[in-house]
Amino acid sequence: MRGLELNRSASRALRAASQAHRRSPVTLTPRSFATAALSQRHTPTPRSLAPQTRHASSSSPSAPLSKTPLHDLHLSHGAKLVPFGGFAMPVQYPSKSIRDSHIFTRTHASIFDVSHMVQRLFVGPGAPSFLQLLTPSDLTSLPPHKSTLSTLLSPSGSGGIVDDTVITRLPDRGASNIPVFYVVTNAGCREKDDAYFASELSKWSGPEVKQEQLTSHALIALQGPDSARILESALSPHHPKPDLSQLYFGSSLYARLSAAREPVLVSRGGYTGEDGFEISIPDSPVAVTEALLKLGGEDIDLAGLGARDSLRLEAGMCLYGHDLDETTTPVEAGLSWIIPKSRRGADAGYYGAEVIAAQLVPKTKGGKGVERRRVGLVVEGAPAREGAEILGGENGEKVGVVTSGCPSPTLGKNIAMGYVADGFHKAGTEVDVLVRGKKRRAVVSKMPFVPSRYHKGAA
Repeated sequence: MRGLELNRSASRALRAASQAHRRSPVTLTPRSFATAALSQRHTPTPRSLAPQTRHASSSSPSAPLSKTPLHDLHLSHGAKLVPFGGFAMPVQYPSKSIRDSHIFTRTHASIFDVSHMVQRLFVGPGAPSFLQLLTPSDLTSLPPHKSTLSTLLSPSGSGGIVDDTVITRLPDRGASNIPVFYVVTNAGCREKDDAYFASELSKWSGPEVKQEQLTSHALIALQGPDSARILESALSPHHPKPDLSQLYFGSSLYARLSAAREPVLVSRGGYTGEDGFEISIPDSPVAVTEALLKLGGEDIDLAGLGARDSLRLEAGMCLYGHDLDETTTPVEAGLSWIIPKSRRGADAGYYGAEVIAAQLVPKTKGGKGVERRRVGLVVEGAPAREGAEILGGENGEKVGVVTSGCPSPTLGKNIAMGYVADGFHKAGTEVDVLVRGKKRRAVVSKMPFVPSRYHKGAA
């Protein structure tokens, strides 16, 4: 889930970063940053990393950039900063190349600053039904401290995705047991989402629901196989310690850390495919981050946007504005699994339910199905750029388009994500991708490209 905007100052910053980090010499194009350090030649141009202006962006290229609560920490660690979702964000640090940072996250642990994401609370007796109008999720039966990936849907009824989001039910408030939901949305969609929620709340005639934005809270992602051990060591000895081995993927809890005055919300999950946590910090975020770095020693480091993007692509995760948009439905995007059985009917009551319900029944079973599907690709030769045409069939006609692509540091192959016409979506299907005017052989592949290693309970 992550929309973004980059402009040409990002490219200049990354060219400087490239010159400063000779261990991974690359040539940065005016249109990329993350994948540039992953290959010394044939640098791809994924649209997810390209300078551009989107209607969903939180700022124009000329607008002043906001700073996260960890901004000074990034500077003290020598981070190279680029515009991202309206914020000055670290793309990499001098201790590692982007490729090395990617591999380090998969073998040890990394801290990513994701404070640019929008943290929201929806509170009130009407919160469950309000959010169920906007999303296909079943939130009335979601237990406290459980999360679900979801999509905000267009009020037009098209089934299009306004944004993707993670929704967590928190413990009810007060003696009246008022429902509370923690909703994290994309930084690049901030203005669009703010307007969307404001409009929907103004039209809402059901039980009371209010929105709060946690603008003072930092959000960090601690990711990698050493994450649990490091976080365990950061827990306060003066308060009851939660058993993190019993905190499974998609669950959360409040914990007390030695470096923070107030409890932090710890959610097990992330955007890398590795085990890890996202930690919402109401105070002392710099102290918390520095404490984690000290406690982790050689097994932890800071990581930036470059490694984050290649990790999420290996994990088969979508980036909003590139792999998802308002012309795409959850079914086309391969996200049917986020829709529970209780909400799969045309009368489910959320925006676009009639369209989505029809798509859920494939053509082979007499339903409407979809005309295109999101797939993974392994591409030979040069990496595929976002926007590259996918060709197939006897005559080599256009059957799809690439939406994200980069070299995979883990696999040593060029991977991509895109949409193809129904019928070309099966794993093993051979197609061609048009890269820099040349046809490159590609094979439709299952995602994730790299198996996820989430901490889950017994099946």
